Amino acid sequence: MFNKIISKNDRILVAGSSGMAGSSICRKLKERGYGLRSNNGSIFTPQRVNLDLSVTKHVEEWFKENKPSVVVIAAAKVGGILANASYPADFLLDNLKIQNNLIEISWKFGVKRLLFLGSSCIYPKFSKQPISEEALLNGELEETNLGYALAKISGIKLCELLRLQYKFDAISLMPTNLYGPKDNYHPENSHVMASLIRKFSNAVINNDKKVICWGSGTPMREFMHVDDLADAVIFALENWNPDLESSPRDIHGKKLNFLNIGTGKDISIKELSLKIAKATGFNGEIVWDKNKPDGMQRKLLDISRIKELGWESKIDLDSGIEITVKEYQKSLLNQKASKQSIIID
Repeated sequence: MFNKIISKNDRILVAGSSGMAGSSICRKLKERGYGLRSNNGSIFTPQRVNLDLSVTKHVEEWFKENKPSVVVIAAAKVGGILANASYPADFLLDNLKIQNNLIEISWKFGVKRLLFLGSSCIYPKFSKQPISEEALLNGELEETNLGYALAKISGIKLCELLRLQYKFDAISLMPTNLYGPKDNYHPENSHVMASLIRKFSNAVINNDKKVICWGSGTPMREFMHVDDLADAVIFALENWNPDLESSPRDIHGKKLNFLNIGTGKDISIKELSLKIAKATGFNGEIVWDKNKPDGMQRKLLDISRIKELGWESKIDLDSGIEITVKEYQKSLLNQKASKQSIIID
C-alpha cells in the first residue's frame, strides 16, 4: 500500500455536502479523523445559500478566503429519467458551470489534490458488459441522460488534461447507481431505487392494492450503498496515484485517470421491485407501465481496476435495502407527526 497522499491536517472542501454522496463523504471523513481541530484539520461544507458554485466570482472569493488543500466534487444537478429527458440543456449547462468553476479554480489556487465524482451514465448505451474504463467515448450515449453524461465526460477529461499539461493532481471516480441516506425521493425526479422505495412505502401506508412501476422491469442495474462510495472516495484520496507504475493501466498500457466504483453485481428492476416490496411489507400487485422508458438494457461496471488497488464494496444489496427502507419509513412517520403536532404559544 502507498503512503497516504492526504493527511489529517488537510483543509478539505466537500462540494455538494448536503447531498446524498457529499453528506456520506463528510461523515466518513470525520469518522477517520479528518477535519478535527485536534489534528489541525478542516472540512468545509458551504451551502448554496452561502456559495453559488455556478458563479465564478463567488467561488474564487471563497477559495481566496478559505484556502482548501483538498477538494472533493460531489456537487451536481441530478435527476431520474424523466428529469434528464425533460431538461437536457439545464443538466448540461448547470453541471458544466459547477464543475468547471471548481476544477479550474482549484488548479489556479494550488489545491494539492482534487477528486471529481462522475457517473456510470458516461458510457455508451451499447457498451460491452461489464463496462470497462476503455468504453468511454467509444459509442453513442443513452439519449435519456445525454446532457448530464456530456457534462460528466467533460469533467473527467478536464481533470485528465490538467494532470497531463500542468501536473495538477486531479483524479475521477465513476460510481454506479447509488442509494441510501438523503436520496432524492421526489415523485418525478428520483432515481429508480428511491422511486421504488417511495412507491411501495406509500402504498403500504395508503393500503393500496397495486403499485405501477415504469418500463418493462427487464433492464439490469447495479446498485451500491452511498456509504460504500464514501469509503471508496477516501481510499482513492489516500492511496491512488495514477502516475505510479504500480497503478492501474488501460489495455494499451496507458495510465488511467478515472476508475469505476461499484459492487460487480447487477439485478433486474423486476427483481429489485420484489426485494423492495418485501422490505416495505407490500403484498399487492405490481403493474409495469411499458409505455414508460427503460433506459439502457444493462449497465454493470467492470471494477477490476479499483480492486487491483485493494478496495471492494462491503454493504450487500439486501442489507442496504432494508436499512434504507427503514430510514425512509422513519422519515415519513416524522413528517406525519410534525403535521399533526400543534404548537401553542
